Amino acid sequence: MDERLEQLITEVQRYAPQSKERQLALIRLVDEILRSRKIARSPIGQPLSGVYRELYEQVRQQLLRDIERVIDNYKPTSINARMWVNTLRNQAFRTILNDAQLKNLAIEAQRHSPHTELRQYALGELIEAIRLSGKLIRPHRTRFSPQFYELLYEEAVNKTLTYICRKIDTYDPERGEQKFMNWVNFRLDRVVVEACREFREPNSMSLPSLAELEEIVKPEEPPSLFERVRESLDEDAENIFKNTHIRNRPDANFSAIALARFSGKSWEDISAEFQIPLPTLSRFFQRCCEKFRSKFRQYL
Repeated sequence: MDERLEQLITEVQRYAPQSKERQLALIRLVDEILRSRKIARSPIGQPLSGVYRELYEQVRQQLLRDIERVIDNYKPTSINARMWVNTLRNQAFRTILNDAQLKNLAIEAQRHSPHTELRQYALGELIEAIRLSGKLIRPHRTRFSPQFYELLYEEAVNKTLTYICRKIDTYDPERGEQKFMNWVNFRLDRVVVEACREFREPNSMSLPSLAELEEIVKPEEPPSLFERVRESLDEDAENIFKNTHIRNRPDANFSAIALARFSGKSWEDISAEFQIPLPTLSRFFQRCCEKFRSKFRQYL
């Protein structure tokens, strides 16, 4: 595929600017690039039509203009052809996906009955268009470290887009001059605020410390308690700690998380390592500490 792209790029560069041959070569290159587009794809068994056809034609024209402007500067030794064209394609979509276009995609989704294939297709196009548009806000960034914010933000975006899919019929395009992305970003801001509140809530979201594992057993245990707790986690003869994990994530089990914490890793490091939000880790860990309290006492 990359060889094909490089051939088409070289073909365009070979012809003189403004020549008919170059224009035809540009069209072939753009059509090849758009074969791997993420939106404006036809439903299975149906031709591309309506708002999706309009979107395709707009991005095609935008991409033709953009590539014609920069193609003579392209050097395969500087950047991979696939990376280069993907960047240009995404930029073209970002340029044309204004609020009016996104609103049209939302209205198109509303036209179809819930739970039908066409509704699902329309929602898929809308959600991908929202992501490509670059119009999602990034609120409350200063409240967290950059690394943790990215984890929290991605979860908030996913929750927001899920909400959009479920509640698309509640969006009223006729209400005042309501912009579609105002509706989306208002929801995103609320989700981030809720995540902040949940994270800072002292009763449910205080981050567990190493002492919590030690407190599982009786306080009169000998000084080697720390090592004995860690050994019981590491050996796990019955696999009870390894078999207790976050839903659909057997790798994120109690044994792995507790041992990571015992090794000195911070909760933010563990969150980044497993790609699991910090609040989720905290709740899971605290439940496990309570669940295995008696089991630790048996072992020790």
